[in-house]
This record gives sequence, structure tokens and C-alpha cells, in this order.
Amino acid sequence: MKQDILIIGAGPSGIFTALEMLKNGSKKSITIVEKGLPVEKRNCPKAKVGHCVNCKPDCNITTGFSGAGAFSDGKLSLSYEVGGNLPELIGFDFAQKMIEYTDSIYLDFGADKHVEGVEHPEEVKRIRLRAIQAGLKLVDCPIRHLGTEMAQKLYGKIEKYLLDNGVTIHFQTECVNLLIEDGVAKGAVLKPCGSDETREEYADSVVIATGRKGADWLEEMCRAHGIDHLPGTVDIGVRVEVRNEVMDEVNKVLYESKLIGYPEPFTNKVRTFCQNPGGFVSQENYDNNSLAVVNGHSYKNTKSDNTNLAILCSHNFRAPFDEPIPYAKKVGELVNMLADGHILVQRYGDILAGKRTWPQELARSNVRPTLPDAVAGDLTAAMPYRTLMNIIKFIEAVDKVVPGFASDETLLYGPEIKFYSNRVKMDEKFNTNIKGLHCLGDSSGWTHGLMMSSVMGVLMGRQLLETDEGAAV
Repeated sequence: MKQDILIIGAGPSGIFTALEMLKNGSKKSITIVEKGLPVEKRNCPKAKVGHCVNCKPDCNITTGFSGAGAFSDGKLSLSYEVGGNLPELIGFDFAQKMIEYTDSIYLDFGADKHVEGVEHPEEVKRIRLRAIQAGLKLVDCPIRHLGTEMAQKLYGKIEKYLLDNGVTIHFQTECVNLLIEDGVAKGAVLKPCGSDETREEYADSVVIATGRKGADWLEEMCRAHGIDHLPGTVDIGVRVEVRNEVMDEVNKVLYESKLIGYPEPFTNKVRTFCQNPGGFVSQENYDNNSLAVVNGHSYKNTKSDNTNLAILCSHNFRAPFDEPIPYAKKVGELVNMLADGHILVQRYGDILAGKRTWPQELARSNVRPTLPDAVAGDLTAAMPYRTLMNIIKFIEAVDKVVPGFASDETLLYGPEIKFYSNRVKMDEKFNTNIKGLHCLGDSSGWTHGLMMSSVMGVLMGRQLLETDEGAAV
């Protein structure tokens, strides 16, 4: 059977495409293909056994309904200044308007009404002054914090809504290729996970929404089918963990301090990302569990003694090199090699002293790792010099904003890598050079994070509604 709409990936952008169509009375047939499990069946055994068990066929943290967002701490950034480059495509004022609309949908499905970062304007001014004095920019973005466990419940309600209203979702089904003929998208080649059999699924419109997990796959599709794209930015960095006492003011006033700098001598963009007060450092697996990448999350009701956040260094490459994702993976593989396939952790003071970190040193530290199977070692033996020097200079600057941040016992976990480097060329209606093919979310290279991906999905749903007679747009 031929579908009206075929969506590859059940992350936020794919979900909200279907959701917006249903909310506006669409009668089109919609099929979503998802490599992972339904949200209610996703679980990470590490919480019980204390170490990664390499879930098969894919990591339950990065795949499944709602994508990696269901197992993150579920932060919705409510400012157009955060979340990627989508505002450049659709306009800044319109992007903010769409954030407010999309946020209302999250509220309808049970998101916490409380917004972080808006209650202490005078304290924010003082933090901003210290940032300016340190040569950093503070982006004080309002945050709606769902929490890891509450995000799963919320997306579970959305999943049920889609299924109850006629959306077909093929779980544990991989898209192995696109069907494109004479510059027109016809559908996709699908394969149930664990099977050698494939089938062809046809549709009038094909929407690719594969998230960071599928960024490299989308790049392969772009090369194979002549989908216009450009190599974009790849972010390589570390996950930093400190005691809550160090971050107390920022956690209270902003919840998440989004700081941006351009440290000398390289002047790469370096930024903080995904701050988790009272949170936990976590592991994600990519490439059939062959690449372990660090991340962080926080629960709504369960808290640790630490705050973690990412420090990411942006890399942009020029001709003749145009493969930033494979480059970043090689960096990650080197770090994994030193940690015997695990996440590597090192104290900041040991980096400055030119020595590795030993397990017994972690055991007597004020900062106790919240990732129990992280391996103490030496990040400097694997991280690129340019990346590491940018991170060190940035930490020195942040210490002027948050005294104690550059403590000797501050923990740095690696590798933290964000796979959204491929940027697909599209117009403001998300049309590619292939008729009937659209690309959304983090894999498209236009968004970073839950909110902007969801906004992109809403707008995609509205575009697809324009040809749906009788639907109210």
C-alpha cells in the first residue's frame, strides 16, 4: 500500500509532524518507521546492574519512540537563541512564536508548568557581568524542565495519542535506503531489525527525522542520492562534573547557564550545554554499540550531590576535507580505546599537572563520579590538542563566573560528541532538491535539542496540511 506520509524516525521532529497534522484534522495516512522500541518498553539495564550491557540491536538510550530525548533530562529551551540555526531559515520572530505554540502542546500533554530561569532578574545581571568580565557571553534562556522520568510519561501519552488516531508506527524497523527516481522521492526500503528481509514502502511525501543517531546515515543517503548538503559543524568535548555547592547560585538563578566563548589562540566557538543540577552522568552507545559517548541527565525527583554539564568545542572544516562525522568518531574511538570500551574520566588538576588520574584518587575526592563504570585515565592521550586547549582556556574563564569550577578535583569525562554536522540544503518550507523529500531535526543539521526539533516538526506538519483538502491550517 502507498502511504500519504512516510516519516523515518520517531524523535521529536517526526512525532510533532504527525501530531500537528492530526490536531488540524488531517485525513492523510501517516506511517512512522522507528528503529527502536515503544517508549514504554525502553529501559536502560545499567541502573540495575551498574554497568553498560550493550543492549541489542541498539542502545535503548539513543533509539526508540521520542529518540534520545526520552532518556535525557527533558529540558525545553524557550528562546530562539538556543537550539541551532532554524531561526536563520524561518525568521527569528517567527521562531519564537512557534516555540511558544509548541510549548503549549507540551503543556497539554502534562509538562510541568514551572519555568526555570525567570524568577531572579537581578541575580542574572550579576552573573552576566561576571561573564562579560571573563570574556564570555551568557544566554539566559528560560527552561521548562520535564525530568527524565516525567519526559518518558509525557511522550508515552503522545505515542498513545498518535496510535489512537490512526498513525501506523513500525517499531524495530530500520530504513536501509531511500527510493528516489528521476529526482522524486517515492518511498523507502525497510528492514525489520534482526531480519535479512527487506520491503519497499511507498509514499507521496518522505520525511527524514532520524536525529543525531541517524546523522551519519543521512549523510550517506545525501551522497548516494544527490541530496544537496554541506558539511557543517561537529562538536567535540567533555562532560564536566562538580559538586552542587560550586554551581549553587547558577543552578538556583538560571538552572542552566549557557555560556559561549572564543578562547585564544584558536578562537573556536566553545559553549556549555545540557546542564543538570543534581544530575547524573550517563553513557550512550552508537554504531551498533561500538562507540561509547558520554552524556548527562537529571530526574525530577531523584537528585545526586553533583551538577554536570557539557563543554563543547565546535569544529568547522574546509576543502578538501568534508567528513566531520567520521573525524569525530575517530576521536571518540581513541578515547574509548584508552578506557577499554568505556567512558574515560580525569581530574582537571591532573590534566594541568600532566599526569593520568588513578581510581584511588577519585575515591578520596570531594567529587564522586555519578557514572560508576567510568574508567580513570588520561584524556590528553586521545583528545586533539586544539580541542583540549580550547576546553582548558574555557574552564579558566568559567571559573571567573563560577568560582571553584576550575578546581583540581573537577571531573572531565570523554568523549562527548554531538553528531549533527551534516546540513541539508532546504528552503523555508523544508523542501530539498529532491521533490517530496524533507529533512528535519538534529540529523538535518538545522536544530540542536528537543524544542527546536519539535518546532520543525510542527512546521513540517503544517506544510503537509496545505495539500490536504478540508483541513484547517
